[in-house]
Amino acid sequence: MAGYKFRRQVVIEPYIVDFVCLEARLIVEADGRQHLEQLDSDTKRTIFLESFGYKVIRFWNHEILRNTETVLEQIHSHLIEAPSP
Repeated sequence: MAGYKFRRQVVIEPYIVDFVCLEARLIVEADGRQHLEQLDSDTKRTIFLESFGYKVIRFWNHEILRNTETVLEQIHSHLIEAPSP
């Protein structure tokens, strides 16, 4: 996507992120229903990851499945806005 490469299930201690583009420092999380019950821990996780210079964006699983083009457009938008390494 826009020349950027993503890795899946990457360890960024103490977490495992769903997808990360290391070059753009962008993390994409795909959230299922269980995340409704863990909003506080997800917020702490995001703050932690952002403290290391990552941008974290989250999408609900159903959003990814039903509105794939929109999700991809949003990811692309974040990539082209990312500062150059």
